[in-house]
Amino acid sequence: MENPSEWGGGRGKRVVVIGGGVAGSLIAKSLQFDADLTLIDPKDYLEIPWASLRAMVEPSFAERSVIDHKDYLANGRLIVSKVTNITNKEVLTADGRQVAYDYLVVATGHYDPLPITRTDRLEEYRSENEKIKAADSILIVGGGPVGVELAAEIAVDFPEKKVTLVHNGSRLLEFIGPKAADKTLEWLKSKNVEVKLMQSVDLSDNTSDGNKTYFTSSGETIKADCHFLCTGKPPASEWLRETYLKDRMDNFGRLKVDENLRVKGHRNIFAVGDITDIKELKQGYSAQKHAVVAANNLKLLMSGKESKLATYEPKSAKIIVSLGRQDAVAQFSFTTIIGLVPGMIKSKDLFVGKTRKKMGLPPK
Repeated sequence: MENPSEWGGGRGKRVVVIGGGVAGSLIAKSLQFDADLTLIDPKDYLEIPWASLRAMVEPSFAERSVIDHKDYLANGRLIVSKVTNITNKEVLTADGRQVAYDYLVVATGHYDPLPITRTDRLEEYRSENEKIKAADSILIVGGGPVGVELAAEIAVDFPEKKVTLVHNGSRLLEFIGPKAADKTLEWLKSKNVEVKLMQSVDLSDNTSDGNKTYFTSSGETIKADCHFLCTGKPPASEWLRETYLKDRMDNFGRLKVDENLRVKGHRNIFAVGDITDIKELKQGYSAQKHAVVAANNLKLLMSGKESKLATYEPKSAKIIVSLGRQDAVAQFSFTTIIGLVPGMIKSKDLFVGKTRKKMGLPPK
């Protein structure tokens, strides 16, 4: 087996990408004609994550946002399996394969157990939609971007339903400024969403849906037919703690990377997206930027041009949280705005057409 340090030559180099999210899939698509490429993902599709909440109220939307890996991967190898270990030469999968690599990319994102097949994922959206349609009252737990966007989607598409959002923080959307949070709260109230701050909900006795009574940490009761848990998810990195890269993880389970997006101490291993320790908001937009830099750097390495590697520089990203089909709240470096103008940027199509184009697919 070739020593990973003996580089050169390009097209025949074995590149293994672990994780088929928005970053890993973009790298795989970009390198499929420049290397002997293998994409390993526990599911057979790419999902555009920021479109998932629209798909819950409009399941047909997922036909465009849930993409079969083989639709864009014309010249690469796809292995649908979890990864169980990494050594200095190969990747081991749950289905017993040993996949040798010269270059490795870890792009496993955050922990989010999803169905294995695209067919089952689309069916899951139809089921969630039926759950929403059948309910008169809905409880949403978590006031970050996912909880806020789901509450907004339901409030706009099903205005007759009673929606309650409970958040344990002092304001919504704590990752952005208080002005944007206040504007969002007022917007939700204008759509008759009841927001309860500084409270948590005990879900231990309410794992199944139906006419339920929920209890908050302040002693309030909430009656709802179903609930959705929209709290943060940890990095999908627990499996890395027993691997060759275990010493390159920080206290939050993220991989330490250098300015070229290589895992520190490893010249031929990259990490991109939410799994990295880069100090920036963990957004799909940033993950795609990582992917572009990492893919170009891999091409340079395979051409023997290590001295020309590009540097990734985190920037203060623009933040847009969609509020239903027309409105959004946006925080830029110079101002915060809410309503139709930021909604025109994101809310109608949620960047799905733009993302599909990046993957070489028709936007519609």
